[in-house]
Amino acid sequence: MQTRYLLALSLLPGFALAEASSADIQSQSQCIIALPASRVVAPPPQGTPAEQIRIISDSTRAQMGKQAVFSGDVSFTQGERSIAADRASLDQRTERLKANGNLMFQDSLFTVTADSLEARMRTNTATLKGAQYWLHGQQVHGDAEQLEITQKNNLILTNTNFTTCPPDNVSWLLEAEKIKIDSEEEWGEIWNAKLRIADVPVFYIPYMTIPVSDKRKSGFLFPGFSTSTTNGVEFALPYYWNIAPEYDLTFTPNYMSSRGLYLKTEFRYLAGDAQAGQINLEYLPDDKLLDTSPNRYLYHWQHKGALDENWRVQANFTDVSDNNYFNDLKSDVNRATDNQLSRIGELSYFERNWDLGIRVQDIKVLGEDEKPYQVLPQVNFNYRAPDFWKFVDFDFNTEVANFEHSRSDHATATRFHLAPSLTLPLHGPAGSLTSELKLLQTYYWQQNTQADSGLEETVSRTLPQVRIHGQINFERPAQMFGQDYRQTLEPQFQYLYVGYQDQSNIGLYDTAQLQEDYFGLFRDRRFSGLDRIADANQVTLGLSTRLFDEHNLEDMKLSLGQIFYLQDSRVNMSDTANAQAPSRSVLAAELDTRIYQDWFFSGAIQYDTQQQLTKKSEVTLDFRPGANKLLQFSYRYVPDLLNSSTNAQVNVSQAGLRGAWPINDSLYFVGNWYYDMDQARSVEVYSGFQYEACCWAVRLSYHYRIKTNFDDDFAPIQDNRAEFETGVFLNFVIKGLGGSGPLGVSDMLNDGLFNYRKPLYLRN
Repeated sequence: MQTRYLLALSLLPGFALAEASSADIQSQSQCIIALPASRVVAPPPQGTPAEQIRIISDSTRAQMGKQAVFSGDVSFTQGERSIAADRASLDQRTERLKANGNLMFQDSLFTVTADSLEARMRTNTATLKGAQYWLHGQQVHGDAEQLEITQKNNLILTNTNFTTCPPDNVSWLLEAEKIKIDSEEEWGEIWNAKLRIADVPVFYIPYMTIPVSDKRKSGFLFPGFSTSTTNGVEFALPYYWNIAPEYDLTFTPNYMSSRGLYLKTEFRYLAGDAQAGQINLEYLPDDKLLDTSPNRYLYHWQHKGALDENWRVQANFTDVSDNNYFNDLKSDVNRATDNQLSRIGELSYFERNWDLGIRVQDIKVLGEDEKPYQVLPQVNFNYRAPDFWKFVDFDFNTEVANFEHSRSDHATATRFHLAPSLTLPLHGPAGSLTSELKLLQTYYWQQNTQADSGLEETVSRTLPQVRIHGQINFERPAQMFGQDYRQTLEPQFQYLYVGYQDQSNIGLYDTAQLQEDYFGLFRDRRFSGLDRIADANQVTLGLSTRLFDEHNLEDMKLSLGQIFYLQDSRVNMSDTANAQAPSRSVLAAELDTRIYQDWFFSGAIQYDTQQQLTKKSEVTLDFRPGANKLLQFSYRYVPDLLNSSTNAQVNVSQAGLRGAWPINDSLYFVGNWYYDMDQARSVEVYSGFQYEACCWAVRLSYHYRIKTNFDDDFAPIQDNRAEFETGVFLNFVIKGLGGSGPLGVSDMLNDGLFNYRKPLYLRN
């Protein structure tokens, strides 16, 4: 017969060990370590105080004020904590609780099985002998000769071990004389430890600390090892310093046998609840690979966030010692393919119908003699009034910008631009018709105009703009290849009129030619910026069709469009009239489709129908039969592309092959190969193998790539800069000792000059 025995005593101290983040749990979803089956413990009656103990057993012998003995399916509960045992005794005079026989202690954070338990109520401590423990959500488990719970809720394990591997496949095991887990700091301290891999002792660790949650703590991170033909053998050992809850710093000495000691520092900070930033400093003294042995450096600052519900702030500044810094060194800030350094400071204020912003901007282009203009500063004000009059919307955009230049032989300017507009948007299921009337008013005050004889000190430009855009939506049921679809037909048109004014007296401060892809055909401008506003009297015609399957998923989209000029445009970048102005633009077409089951095709072309020349084309063919399974064939062609380093016209004709495939459940391969058909040479080869188990991972990769070398003061290209670089990289991580492992297939697909892009987003 069950007997209930209630005592208002503290049972055992709880632990404040944080659970793993959702990302950690998700990554370990296939490697879950099963906890021992919980013994049935009846929950306390509703309304029972959390500090009270509830004891249930098959039989009880008790003497009031002295000792109580419980036997047969004994269960103790206090709040979320519980103890199950075959036998237990409670000495009320000394306030000691003893339990043994199939003993299990459990709460929401950990589970312990043991041979015996002794709890001391006065000191709020407990000791378990012959314990096995599991930390919930942490994939951590192990054995201990003795497990002690201290008065400060800490856990002390003697003659113990732990691992994150499944019990039936312990790839690594850390044995220690003592482990102390701090419940408040959520970190473990380990003394006199041996790391065993495949049951072989690898190295001895007299003292170390490890995380038992995702809480930060100072210490060394996993080292990195690689070798390449330019940098030689590389070894990096990062050190993480948890300065304060709002600040941390990672310092990484990176030794390169061919160059020297490369030092990298990253400082991160929080400024309140809504602002964050980081500072990067990188330094390589006396680069031994270059004849002049220069000192090479980088400094970077980034900050963004909200000052309050209306104010936003952003800052970004980067500078490097030389043009080839990112080509030669593996920076934490930019990739080798980046050749522009943006320096921006911006402060903005937002309200429901208007916003105000001020910004400064400077762009440093690596390897370019021509330097862009600096914006010092630019002020924008935008006002929006939906349904300003009946169905008409009113918008008012204004900008004041001051352009400076680092060279004295360039003109500078202050530009004031106003653009009020009235828009009548009509939308419905069958289509839409949007009519817009805009006035473009711009004033220029230009200085140092003697640098360009065609410029004038004061310019006023007034241009009217009319834009009418319409689209009709048709759809019908269709059957193709034995399947039912819903097909849409979406013709659209745009009429654009922009007045003409001679703009050869205005300098080029922030203007460039825009691309003529399908969506670009329906823009209301040919140039970015405001220094050139092309006159227009043109009609754009476009047509799109889509196929949706029975689940309303898009299986195909085809778009085709072209601009027909009713009048030749007289404004261009060089400010010279084009004697053979085309009567129509390139024909732009784009196709995204699922060919069959797991085969996908994507293509885009810009074709000059008058000269019968292809201006740009790109095609990709994907085979994606499942997760982490990919084969992609690609080709791109761009003729007469300007090479900024040589100022020569070159043709880009490149074919590529990319693949990712699991060899088994734990091992997979990723590789790519890109070939320059114009130069008849490979420009990049990458292959990598990664093996990932539940508790460890290793990646071995090979990389052969062309280097984008710029001429600079340190070393001319032709003397001592390699055109190609070959490297071998090794990453090894033991999960649960401060590392989370390589990121997987997506990380490897992006590890190269050419990032992987899905041909379409129809379905996965």
